[in-house]
Amino acid sequence: MAHQEIQLLRLATVGSVDDGKSTLIGRLLFDTKGAFEDQLHAVRKQKGKEGISSGKDIDLAMLTDGLQAEREQGITIDVAYRYFSTPKRKFIMADCPGHEQYTRNAITGASTANVAVILLDARKGILPQTRRHTHIVSLLGIPHLVVAINKMDLVDYDQQTFESIRDDLRAYCAEQGIQDLICIPVSALEGDMVVKRGDKMPWYEGNTVLNTLEKIEVSNHITEQDMRFPVQLVVRPQSEEYHDYRGFAGRIASGSMHVGDDVVALPSGKSSKIKEITTFDGNLQSAFAPQSVTVVLEDEIDLSRGDMLVPKAALPTSTKQLTAMICWMGEEPLQKRKKYLLKNNSNTVKVMVDEIVSRTNIQTLEGESGVDTLAVNDIGQVSFKLMQEMHVDDYKVIRATGSVIVIDSFSNATVGAGMIQLN
Repeated sequence: MAHQEIQLLRLATVGSVDDGKSTLIGRLLFDTKGAFEDQLHAVRKQKGKEGISSGKDIDLAMLTDGLQAEREQGITIDVAYRYFSTPKRKFIMADCPGHEQYTRNAITGASTANVAVILLDARKGILPQTRRHTHIVSLLGIPHLVVAINKMDLVDYDQQTFESIRDDLRAYCAEQGIQDLICIPVSALEGDMVVKRGDKMPWYEGNTVLNTLEKIEVSNHITEQDMRFPVQLVVRPQSEEYHDYRGFAGRIASGSMHVGDDVVALPSGKSSKIKEITTFDGNLQSAFAPQSVTVVLEDEIDLSRGDMLVPKAALPTSTKQLTAMICWMGEEPLQKRKKYLLKNNSNTVKVMVDEIVSRTNIQTLEGESGVDTLAVNDIGQVSFKLMQEMHVDDYKVIRATGSVIVIDSFSNATVGAGMIQLN
């Protein structure tokens, strides 16, 4: 199980307009043979008839940008997922649009990523959009950030240009609390330092973009966290063979569980021990996140969907008031005093917006107080009053139980996503 996790890397790519993100992704797909033959022929440049071995006669951006209507408008809209692999790793890449009005798409695409790849144009350096994307990476707690400083061919592969941008980025990332930053000079169009090293930048001693992505250590820290098991379904076959069987099915959100562990059922607070861990393939002695299992307890405890099993020694926070950084996705603005549903794993609770503590100015990234609404694509700190207790963790400690979605109670549409802040 753990071996498979290491093999798969989840990437999110974001960039500003015209910085060459589509070309970079096209180059990755082309040079790793991640693009199909029919796609290559479909996007051949008309002028080139000399075969498609080098990528020179391919409009690499078109491999990525897909829809004709989008290209005519000159914008790439929604989150697209690309799949490619090398002998060392499989990759799932969320290609997020970079424009300010698509902040919600960037957050959606990046929310499950192990690594974020941000592109910037070497001629322009750090733009407000670069700062915003970096801010989103830090908000989402993505552990690794790779910055591809693109279009090095247009600055004569100048080492000083690269190092100046890299130093500015290091200072900014330190402010944002980003631990692992890797800056790579690239020319997506010419192919330098993307998959192949090229000979234009001998002064750069680091790895290519692809080598970096193959080598990044994806620690399976989800299994090292405290165990959280949200119940999705109560299994009671009531057959002759399983007359008294009562199992609790769900997916382990974090940590690991073992037969004999002392657990507490929330919200009841009743204690028991794990008697059996059952899967489709048979019983287990131990199970780890993100496995789906059915748990049988030694004692008769009444649990239902939305309840949670946790270790006796590591309880989450139980609260009827919580604060979260919310990215607002709904066309109707979030309003103070308005009622919504808040969903955390399998648990859904009625809530009221108590206060909009601040709204992030997307240009300066400073919090603005005294606001009454959050409009679509706004990010803000929001305080909620809950109609019943919720059992949660701080997002920075356990992502799975520290994240919520906001649901419109009339339309049932998802209108916001948030990261819980307990401290």
